[in-house]
Amino acid sequence: MNGDISVRARDLVVGFGPVTAVAGLDLTVRPGQALALVGRNGAGKSTAMRVLAGVLPATAGEVRVGGIDVRTDPLAARRVTGYCPDVGGLVPRASPWEHLQLSARLRGLQGWESRARDLLERFDLAAQSHRITAGFSHGMGRRLSVVLAALHSPAVLLLDEPFDGVDPLGVDATVDLIEELRAAGSAVLVSTHLLDLAGRVCTDAVVLRGGRSVASGLIADLSGPEGARRYKALLS
Repeated sequence: MNGDISVRARDLVVGFGPVTAVAGLDLTVRPGQALALVGRNGAGKSTAMRVLAGVLPATAGEVRVGGIDVRTDPLAARRVTGYCPDVGGLVPRASPWEHLQLSARLRGLQGWESRARDLLERFDLAAQSHRITAGFSHGMGRRLSVVLAALHSPAVLLLDEPFDGVDPLGVDATVDLIEELRAAGSAVLVSTHLLDLAGRVCTDAVVLRGGRSVASGLIADLSGPEGARRYKALLS
């Protein structure tokens, strides 16, 4: 695999019985690049992200993350990846700090406490760090999921709907974190149906409809009145 490519999917197919959720998807994300995977709900975005994160097997196609074949070595792929799932992923009876402790232990991280405290502070979760997540709002859970994904400063950051239900301060924290990781050379893939927020952090976009890529290019081409009309046409 080309050393200048952090994420590559070629002819990715994901099927669930008779239903094909992703049909022949191609995408590439390079170090320092932030790519948006956009489209309506049910377009296949989250399914593609789960495959890239190594938590769902592909039916067919090539999938590599950080030079690692996700299909043959999903555990190694997860080591270089930070993944914020669209739903779930949190233990209801555990606190944010316990989540971070477990993540650090599983990844063999040393000296992680300072970064953990900084992330909790930035995402306005420091005061809630020892409260169980069962009582968290949806937005708080989203913020904690982003913090967990970024704890180890991964080479590849996969954020599935990170802005969903998140207040403006949380959005700003997420945007700032993505920009920092990009500057450090991380490849970032953001899946969202919120095109305006995707445009704050991503320069490029792949538009999905019915599990297929219907367009790819600069996200700026989908902004403004003309871009909005183009995007709406792509989704219909």
